[in-house]
Amino acid sequence: MSGGDRAERRPLYFFLIATLGVGAAASVFTQPAIPTWYGGLAHPAFTPPNWLFAPVWTTLYILMAFAGWRVWRKASLRSVEMAAFVLQLALNLAWSTIFFGLHRIGAAFIEIVVLDIAILATLLLFARRDAIAGLLMLPCLAWTVFASVLTWAFWTLNPVPG
Repeated sequence: MSGGDRAERRPLYFFLIATLGVGAAASVFTQPAIPTWYGGLAHPAFTPPNWLFAPVWTTLYILMAFAGWRVWRKASLRSVEMAAFVLQLALNLAWSTIFFGLHRIGAAFIEIVVLDIAILATLLLFARRDAIAGLLMLPCLAWTVFASVLTWAFWTLNPVPG
């Protein structure tokens, strides 16, 4: 691999580190709550096993990184596409903070609906610039819509006393 090839890949590495970094930051709130608070909740029948979440989210963050990198090459960092990308990453982290960190299931549901909209907007903006990048965002949208339904079910099964 030549020096030029490595230099061309540096932005991709940045996107991978940034998106996986969001996942790592989210795990700070998620991991401690799994065996304690989350484990004590009533779970919907369609809740995936706990071991599935980490590989799914890791895969999704990698797909998002590739999508962001592909669009960045055409749109630059100071574009509406990149603003949408950063927003949906921030909202992704916020959901983990609200649900697992603050234990606010209702607020997490409202937040994840906003996240769904942000991911859809990102997907559509990306698809205008790069069809493959738009397609790379589809699994993220699908999983997050599923997570929205799951969050709603957790909220209805675990009403806040009082």
